[in-house]
Amino acid sequence: MGMRFHIDIVSSESNIFSGQSDQLIVPTKQGELGIHARHAPLIGFLKPGLLRIFLDDKEKHSMIVSSGFVEVQPHVVTILSDLVIRSDEFDSAAAEAARYIGDHKDDIDKQTIDRELALQIKLYRILDDIKQGKKSL
Repeated sequence: MGMRFHIDIVSSESNIFSGQSDQLIVPTKQGELGIHARHAPLIGFLKPGLLRIFLDDKEKHSMIVSSGFVEVQPHVVTILSDLVIRSDEFDSAAAEAARYIGDHKDDIDKQTIDRELALQIKLYRILDDIKQGKKSL
């Protein structure tokens, strides 16, 4: 058992996770950041990706996070994200995203950067609707 630290994960809607960890992997704009107890203090920008929480050297929780911030202190990590999707919500979110991409494949193949961004925003809104129970499969 390694040294542990406290993690708080908060979305714009609620407190998502509060607990202990001995390792945390966070997607940041500079790349994946591995965090252990007594990590040097820092503040980073999140990028959309997979966040993984380990306890006793085993992955215990995984979540998809969108944009936001991570604050690291020696014994506490705080993650503020606009949208957090827990691993148990992945399947329905992935199915809805795949359906949308399949329905709009011709448009996606011809995307400009602006249209690509619009598609990403739409996918995040779909995932958010699923999370809030506004959309079902």
